[in-house]
Amino acid sequence: MPMKIADDAPPTASPREDLAGAVALFHSLSDPTRLAIARRLADGERRVVDLTRELGLPQSTVSSHLACLRDCGLIAGRPEGRQVFYALAVPDLLDLFAAAETVLAATGNAVTLCPNYGTRPTRASASRRRGVKRAAPGVADWSPGR
Repeated sequence: MPMKIADDAPPTASPREDLAGAVALFHSLSDPTRLAIARRLADGERRVVDLTRELGLPQSTVSSHLACLRDCGLIAGRPEGRQVFYALAVPDLLDLFAAAETVLAATGNAVTLCPNYGTRPTRASASRRRGVKRAAPGVADWSPGR
């Protein structure tokens, strides 16, 4: 299904310009922490303290990502006393999440194994598969340029 092009887009707009909004939307959700927060908010309102506990992240990290999602118009805060309850501002995000699950199910491991954006094996896990012994605990893998 093609992306809806804005009716007010100039006729000379490039396809890239026509997709700028969609690119910004998907980029806002491309960070694993922001996506995890949005998925939690799909289940209902949460406070910062709830999200820090559920995600195991520092308060500053959660607050920063909430600010990003709020600035993108994807979530909204509802003050109650000294607390703020966050929720999805756009209920259609639930449909987007459901569509993403459908696409992921249809593609199997293709997206996960994508060489550009999927999960790649770490150097340590690749070494273990080849039978290379792991470094002693507390010793980081060395890599040139680090």
